[in-house]
Amino acid sequence: MPEEARWYVVHTYSGYENKVATNIEKAVENRKLQDLIQEVQVPTETVVEIKDNKKKEVERKIYPGYVMVKMIMTDDSWYVVRNIRGVTGFVGPGSRPVPLTDEEVSRLGVEKREIILNFKVGESVKVTDGYLEGFIGTVESLEPENDLVRVSVSMMGKDVLVELELSQVEALS
Repeated sequence: MPEEARWYVVHTYSGYENKVATNIEKAVENRKLQDLIQEVQVPTETVVEIKDNKKKEVERKIYPGYVMVKMIMTDDSWYVVRNIRGVTGFVGPGSRPVPLTDEEVSRLGVEKREIILNFKVGESVKVTDGYLEGFIGTVESLEPENDLVRVSVSMMGKDVLVELELSQVEALS
C-alpha cells in the first residue's frame, strides 16, 4: 500500500518563500515527481493596510520564513526539497522532518476542508458533545468558516444562547 502524502514545513530564508515554492514546483515538474511532492503552499492572508490615509488590501504571509509542502517523504523527495536554493531545512528535530498532525493542518488553515452542514438557522439540533450534551436547541446563527454555531437552548425555563463548534451538534432526524 503506497504511503499517504503528509504536510511538512520547510524553513526558508525570510523573503524567499515564494521563490522557494516556485523552485520546488519547477523541480517537481522537471523530475516528474508529482506522485511524491503533491502540493506547495505559502499561506497568506489578505489584510487592510492604511497608508497615507488610504486603505489598501495587501497579501501578507502568515508564517514568514516557512513554506508548506504536501509530500511523501522519501530520500528522493527530501533531497529535492532540501537542495532548493533558499531552503535552510525541514522543521523537526535534527535532520528528521516531522509531518504536521491533522489537527495542526486544520488549525494552520493549510488545507481548506469543505464543511457540509445538514442543518440551517431556525432548525432544531441536538448537542452531541460538551457540558450541554443531550440538550436540544434551535440554531440562531452559523459561522462555518470559523467552525461556530450559536444555539438557543432552554435551561431552567430560560432560553440561553450558547456558542458551540459545528462538530458538537447534529441535526434532528
